[in-house]
Amino acid sequence: MNSVQRVFTALRGGKPDRVPVLEFVIDKKVAAAAVPGCRDTADCMDRLGMDGVGCGAVFSKVSENPDGTYVDEWGVVYKPGQEAVAHPLSGPVSSLADAREYRAPDPDAAHRLGVLPELVRRYKGRRAICFHHRAAFMWAAYLMGIDNILAGLLIEPDTVSLLMDKVLEANMGVVRNAIRAGAEVIVLGDDYAHNSGPMMSPEVFDEFIKPRLARMTAMIHEEGGFCIKHSDGNIYPLLDSILETGPDGLNPIEPVAGMELSRVRELAGERLCLVGNIDCGHLLPHGTTEEVREAVRAAIAEVGAGGGFIVSSSNSIHSSCKPENLVAMVEAVRKFGAVT
Repeated sequence: MNSVQRVFTALRGGKPDRVPVLEFVIDKKVAAAAVPGCRDTADCMDRLGMDGVGCGAVFSKVSENPDGTYVDEWGVVYKPGQEAVAHPLSGPVSSLADAREYRAPDPDAAHRLGVLPELVRRYKGRRAICFHHRAAFMWAAYLMGIDNILAGLLIEPDTVSLLMDKVLEANMGVVRNAIRAGAEVIVLGDDYAHNSGPMMSPEVFDEFIKPRLARMTAMIHEEGGFCIKHSDGNIYPLLDSILETGPDGLNPIEPVAGMELSRVRELAGERLCLVGNIDCGHLLPHGTTEEVREAVRAAIAEVGAGGGFIVSSSNSIHSSCKPENLVAMVEAVRKFGAVT
């Protein structure tokens, strides 16, 4: 199999020739150190022999402030830092009137798909083309503030519902365009949980989050793409509801939050592919290459033999991850990943 066939087979729950390995976000400095001379993070993924390349949508800065913060097209104020994703500070929506007046960024803007067309040109047919985006919740949370949206789900549901619908429509437009431009695997990055458990009750999730996630997932499938649902944290109380929305894969199955591959496989059965579980909180930043290799071997031994498993970090290859541990993770998949 080539990489595309390998990833597609795993996402369909089948047995590829070996377990695939993917990352959706790699810090630029880590990529450059892992593969000296690579032109960008996708080139790093390709030259390491990973089975896919990835990118995301672009929402440009519209203004910058003297303190270094900036405002993007969503109207959210961010503080830039070391990581690829800046930290949101505040958003423009605090009332139902604000939600009614709010206009989401144009999904059809010429720059919206970022480097996706270039990745399609370079890698289509050779590496799976992944595109990370979101459905409704997290950007609505950025627009209102996480504490405000969680409270709003209980005391101002009309405001939150209206806002999430506007966010969802814009994001569905972006994802639809991405698939039509050549993206094959859509990774939906709305987080729903802390390490201790979900941010909202299962009942609130089912009423407000689940129907919108299901709409996005259905559209991805209608357009011919695969959907991997990403959420950090302990999502066990939400797992059945997430599965009912129909994703092809679940990521990142975060070990520091108590998420275990074998338990998720037992609960989910063969309904979807498991993607992730290599700890990027401690192991990839601080562990040895031998410890990384052992973690990969153990994960593959735990759930890889039956197919439907893709090795990936438990969130991303962020700036604190050791380049040599990224390399060790990929090499270990090639060593231990043959599916028999």
